[in-house]
Amino acid sequence: MLMIPGPVQVHGRILRAMSRQMVGHRGKKFSEIMKYCVDGLKELFGTDGDVYIISGSGTAGLEAAIASFSGVKRITCVDNGKFGDRLGRIASRCTDTDVVRFEWGKPVDLEAVERSLAEGSEALAFVHNETSTAMLNPAKELAKLAKKYDCLVIMDAITSVGGDEVRMDEWGVDVAIVGSQKCLGIPPGLAAVAVSEKAWEYYSEKCPFYLDLAAYRKKSRDYQTPYTPAVSLFFALEEAIRMIKEEGLENRIRRHRILSKAVRAWAGEAGLELFPEPDEISSYSNTVTAIKLPEGVGDKDLRGTLLNEYGITVSGGQEHLKGKIFRIGNMGNVGKREIVTTLAAIEDVLSRFNACKPGLYAAFEVLREL
Repeated sequence: MLMIPGPVQVHGRILRAMSRQMVGHRGKKFSEIMKYCVDGLKELFGTDGDVYIISGSGTAGLEAAIASFSGVKRITCVDNGKFGDRLGRIASRCTDTDVVRFEWGKPVDLEAVERSLAEGSEALAFVHNETSTAMLNPAKELAKLAKKYDCLVIMDAITSVGGDEVRMDEWGVDVAIVGSQKCLGIPPGLAAVAVSEKAWEYYSEKCPFYLDLAAYRKKSRDYQTPYTPAVSLFFALEEAIRMIKEEGLENRIRRHRILSKAVRAWAGEAGLELFPEPDEISSYSNTVTAIKLPEGVGDKDLRGTLLNEYGITVSGGQEHLKGKIFRIGNMGNVGKREIVTTLAAIEDVLSRFNACKPGLYAAFEVLREL
């Protein structure tokens, strides 16, 4: 059982959809699939703008977004986790970049971000849902701040679209990116980039040939891609969006929130400490939970035993957080069964070290909301 913040377990319906025979990617059938996917993604992004689908990982989507709109004189990037750090690294290869760094797991200081913007930035880039620390950053507030300086707003929504509330147009976000293997619930290999009309004011031809969003924009009028797409993954995305529509987006977001709330309730009752430290404008992630490893329990003790004895995979910490935290994902088509099974198994392993109290009852109390 794969309980990490992506890639996620793939539902049988999606697996079966992927097994279909190929169709010509320049034909009418593929265009029909593309239109269905684009229309569905617009709802998930909360936008009436264009959505372009790239055959590539989420990072390809990020690079396409930043490079294609690197006509900005200077970009401010917010870094309070692994993926904020990645944003800064990508941006620094494309244009003058100021990375505003915060301790991982700590909230973003809006005043520090504003100081950077006031120094002449024309764009702001940030991660909405920072899975390395399980922190949900204040997207609405950051976008509002950027608009005060008439800045382009680029948001990494790779792990929030399809699992949490994203309202691009309402918040004032110009460019947002999602990856297929997260809350959408399909295998890795697709990225979607949603783009406002304003973003094209900053378009630059000095971007990678394959990731040039102008090429995707041109072909999107006929619901085509400029280059050969990963056809099987489009079959998967079509089925995933169909499943999201059946569940209802509001219900899907509610399910993700309740599942993560149940994990946090279990952790509190079990005597475990959550890693991130949100404030009044940031919050805990609704698609992944980061928990500090108890004293005397090593990463291999917990994650190795979970995998060997239960066949369950959870994530560890990244970079300097390795061996200090573990992370439980609840993205995509995860339900009560997977959450309860995972928490019970973790509780069993930790109890062998006297590092955990019984906490499942607290989780069950929350899960009754589903």
